[in-house]
Amino acid sequence: MRKSTVSIVIAAFLFTAASASAHHPFAAEFDHNKPVTLSGAVTRVEWANPHVYTYLDVKDAQGKVVNWKVEMGSPDALTKAGWTKTTLNNGANVTLQGWRAKDGTNYANAESMTMPDGKKMSAVTSYPGDNQRTGLASGAAPDPSAVGTAGGQTPAAAGADNTLPATASPLPFIGLIGLLFLAGGFALRFVRA
Repeated sequence: MRKSTVSIVIAAFLFTAASASAHHPFAAEFDHNKPVTLSGAVTRVEWANPHVYTYLDVKDAQGKVVNWKVEMGSPDALTKAGWTKTTLNNGANVTLQGWRAKDGTNYANAESMTMPDGKKMSAVTSYPGDNQRTGLASGAAPDPSAVGTAGGQTPAAAGADNTLPATASPLPFIGLIGLLFLAGGFALRFVRA
């Protein structure tokens, strides 16, 4: 009984470590030098950890409709910023500001989203830099109509490099160690049998 309990605890830890390792720093996928403003109709919203993803149909320069995948904050962070699972509905026309993926695909990280009724909401971006479009870094007062903005935060020092390295999270390594211990435990069990 004790061995099965230990195995279950280890398996739960590995599952948690694996799902947490899916989270990434902003700089791993997005380019802060490629800001984008997208306007289009919502086609799908996925509320799941570690990020909420919204999909938009956006017309490109040639008038062709292209589907964009947009990363937002975590479900918990968005809820604290005033979002619910029903804030965005399929077919709603929204405008978002954010940053494009480094690889140039139709993938972006959202900073804010303007809803059909004109209400601007924070998308709880993972961008750590000091030049977000909220105006905080320039010394301008934050937009009081924007829901969930970082109104009271002190902007980062100019020129500071606030990006995390791609190896910022130890969870994949911890998960690997746990997997090795689990495999070793099973190996010992079969050797003794």
